[in-house]
Amino acid sequence: MLTAKQSRAVLSPRRASSLFALPSALRVAIYNNARGFATPASQPATPTASSLESRTPPYTKLLRNLHDVRKLLPSRSLTLAEKILYSHLGENAEESLLQGTSNGRDVRGKATLKLLVDRVAMQDASAQMALLQFMTCRLSSTAVPSSIHCDHMIVGERGADLDLPNSIEGNKEVYDFLESASKKYGIEFWPPGAGIIHQTVLENYSAPGLMMLGTDSHTPNAGGLGAIAIGVGGADAVDAMVGAAWELKAPKILGVKLEGQLSGWASPKDIIMSLAGQLTVRGGTGYIIEYFGEGVKSLSSTGMATVCNMGAEVGATTSIFPYTPSSHDPYLHATHRGAIATQANAIWHSPGAHNLLRPDDGAEYDQVIVMDLTKLEPHINGPFTPDLSTPLSLFKDAVKANSWPETFGAGLIGSCTNSSYEDMTRSESLVKQAKAAGLQPRADFFVTPGSEQIRATVDRDGILSSFEDSGSIVLANACGPCIGQWSRTDDVKKGESNAIFSSYNRNFPGRNDGNRKTMNFLASPELVTAMSYAGSTTFNPLTDTLPTPSGTPFRFQPPVGQDLPSLGFASGNPVFAPSAAAPDASAPVVVSPTSSRLALLEPFDAWPTSASGTPADLTSQRVLVKVKGQCTTDTISAAGPWLKYKGHLPNISENTLIGAVNADTGNTNEALDLDGSSHTIPELAKKWKADGQGWIVVAEGNYGEGSAREHAALQPRYLGCRVIVTKSFARIHETNLKKQGVVPLTFANESDYDLVNGGDEVSTEGLGEMLARGMKGEDISSMKIGLLVKKKVGGEVKRIELKHQLSRDQCGFVLKGSALNLLAARGQ
Repeated sequence: MLTAKQSRAVLSPRRASSLFALPSALRVAIYNNARGFATPASQPATPTASSLESRTPPYTKLLRNLHDVRKLLPSRSLTLAEKILYSHLGENAEESLLQGTSNGRDVRGKATLKLLVDRVAMQDASAQMALLQFMTCRLSSTAVPSSIHCDHMIVGERGADLDLPNSIEGNKEVYDFLESASKKYGIEFWPPGAGIIHQTVLENYSAPGLMMLGTDSHTPNAGGLGAIAIGVGGADAVDAMVGAAWELKAPKILGVKLEGQLSGWASPKDIIMSLAGQLTVRGGTGYIIEYFGEGVKSLSSTGMATVCNMGAEVGATTSIFPYTPSSHDPYLHATHRGAIATQANAIWHSPGAHNLLRPDDGAEYDQVIVMDLTKLEPHINGPFTPDLSTPLSLFKDAVKANSWPETFGAGLIGSCTNSSYEDMTRSESLVKQAKAAGLQPRADFFVTPGSEQIRATVDRDGILSSFEDSGSIVLANACGPCIGQWSRTDDVKKGESNAIFSSYNRNFPGRNDGNRKTMNFLASPELVTAMSYAGSTTFNPLTDTLPTPSGTPFRFQPPVGQDLPSLGFASGNPVFAPSAAAPDASAPVVVSPTSSRLALLEPFDAWPTSASGTPADLTSQRVLVKVKGQCTTDTISAAGPWLKYKGHLPNISENTLIGAVNADTGNTNEALDLDGSSHTIPELAKKWKADGQGWIVVAEGNYGEGSAREHAALQPRYLGCRVIVTKSFARIHETNLKKQGVVPLTFANESDYDLVNGGDEVSTEGLGEMLARGMKGEDISSMKIGLLVKKKVGGEVKRIELKHQLSRDQCGFVLKGSALNLLAARGQ
């Protein structure tokens, strides 16, 4: 058998898809050797998931539950999102919908929903900690169907044929753990190279009326097929995996009415790019975005998924489109799920009171935004934030006004947001036009297929050849540069200002290549493709021309494509098929005791108590750092090279808050000890933990926006943090903090942020009582918490009023030390 080093030697760097062009036996030998732990057991004929029955939403039960909800809320017209959410309450419906809601008259924003989800999906980076937490529950299998998708740890550099074997070899220890745990607990394991989690979920698991959780913030991608799909942290996923109800504050509903239809250069990506500019990164917080209107019918299933995917960038709980037979029925049939389409069609045609898959007539939204697709023009968003939205017609002026670079070095298309067959064919149509004119891209051009099914199909249909013939580099079916797994081979140095264009969904500083000076401008894949031929940020393909070798000016014609392949989707390489969802209690879980990448977890300490045994207030805490400006989960727990430590909490905690700007000093990753000495933030946190000094963090608004990165909560907790005080929190991160026993509090008066500095001594007032009363089930919604601040300089004492959003169960998480501790206590 070939060794990993030998296998790389036989792969040609000239053709990025050559790994997959090799004879099947050789591909299997290369792949299984690189994976090491994986066994080449009998492979299914195609890389498809488990039985269709196990992937079909429990429609009979959901319709029965919806009938029960109607009895509880007899006068309410329900939106689509409400129907699907409330039908997943089961026996918890009465408590969830009537308690604290004026007997059901004020559910949105008030009710605490206890939901029983249908499915869990995890990507490989977050699955490590989720599985380590699940293992502490000592169950023999997961309570709901679950899957793991190896997409986050594959580094994009020179093309799939080199990058995939290298990444498999470099991450073998983690893949062995994930695969062995999947085998033991009956989790479907999609190996590296199978595809990006969200594209794979859309092709295999998402379905109208489904409710699922995913350990990634872009899980709402599945809403493109009419599912309620919510991004969560690992501890939330564990709730579902052990069969416990998952808790969610009932979201408000933001309706987006689509009129007209897209044409020319406008794409589904431009819908959400424009909406992000209107809502900002905070505007969707606490809302589900529900699309409706005649314009919906003009969109493909994968186009709807693109819109839902990037809804995460406005802070929305999730996004959803209604079941649309003209789009969804063909897609479900094309992806071998015709039986689901048959059931969905029957429900969709049923009377309104029994119709799970469309909103009631007269359903009211908390806010409505109307968008005319006929008038929508392409948008470019960025740099450094996904809500800085500029119409293409105005972008040239914006470049000059802001002194942004007028050239860019790389164009990147694909990713979970835009890697569908429709995206690829529309982009290829532009590549063909340019080739006919004798043009080559002036910027490095990278293409990322979203899944093995997409890769195999575009390879069969000659689309990959079109990209490769243009000089493009086809990367592995994985996240790659979108999440920082990109080893750039150009001459851009760290700290050097430069620009790139991508069809990705997120563009925070340092996210893609570790260089905080890289400006990532987000756009549709077709716009990125066209602009890559100019290499200029000021180029407008709708109006501008490019010089050609013949001397004739060339102007692109609008892109064209098709949403589904006329020959059907190709089956792809069976090596990338998932493992069976059958638990094997005898299977060992592989974790080396000397590993630097995986470490078994120890329970966090419970909340401190007073002499009488009641929950105590925190005293003599110190402000570790006062954070200035944007503080994303990337800021709190960086990705890129740190992804390899996702399963090792002590090691990954070394990057805690290294991207944060200290408001007192203006420096990044600096914290001052009480003697004035300067440290990195994690250094001082570790020092204070060793000294027994408790600490808190103070920050500004939308703290923890971005990825559903549970480590951004785990790491501060591990290092000794008990409280974080901000102007506001992003939804997923606020929940993750509570799950790990950290109390998220907000300033009652945001200007009080200015009264606190690093090193100040702080104590809470009323927090212990609030937690005790909350765990007993008392109404604590109006209780305020005091923060007594003793200034480090001068000793002056100030009292600041704080607010909370803790439920009964969440008070229990905090008091027991974490949600897992509470689950374990209840199971004893």
